[in-house]
Amino acid sequence: MSSTIDESAYVEASNGQACLAFKDEKQEARFELGVSMMVYKWDALSIAVENGWGGPESAEKRDWVTAVIVDLFKSEKIVDVTLIEETLLYAMADEFDTNVEDDSALPIAAGIVEIYKQCDAQDFSTVEKLYLEWTEKQKNKEGKRIVQVEEDPLNPDASESEEEEEDVEFEIEDSMAVDEMTENNTEPVVDEDGFELVQKKGRRRNN
Repeated sequence: MSSTIDESAYVEASNGQACLAFKDEKQEARFELGVSMMVYKWDALSIAVENGWGGPESAEKRDWVTAVIVDLFKSEKIVDVTLIEETLLYAMADEFDTNVEDDSALPIAAGIVEIYKQCDAQDFSTVEKLYLEWTEKQKNKEGKRIVQVEEDPLNPDASESEEEEEDVEFEIEDSMAVDEMTENNTEPVVDEDGFELVQKKGRRRNN
């Protein structure tokens, strides 16, 4: 994928098509995998998941974000970079109580549009590359990240006990989608080429 981000990029359904979903199962499976890999590349979301900012279901919420993006292509005739970016930012704010203001969602959104175009052209090289990079990362990862919770500078008069609570270090176990499936004794679905298919969680917001 090109390093230059085209914020105006979009994809549009062909004439006669009600939405952007692929009729070919392999194309659709590869595209959904590509969306998942791009969502996992978003550092802001990864940090939120690792630190449990979305509660005990943080990892499940990340998979829900993937499903929401995929649903855009299953329900819309036109999807552009801005729509995907706004959907990602809204999900972070609504599900993880986090406002992302560093434009980091933009390259993720642009990447998803580009992946759709490639899958439409039967080019799965980027998706396969992202998947291999992700699996390699899981093999080499340390498994834990330490987050230091600093004292609130706007509340310097906090009690000693409160300061101790604010200075505590949390060790957060990184939980990826594959880990969840292992814990739930659910085997991942693999297609004929050996690629794991995205399993939609079906979770929607309750509020």
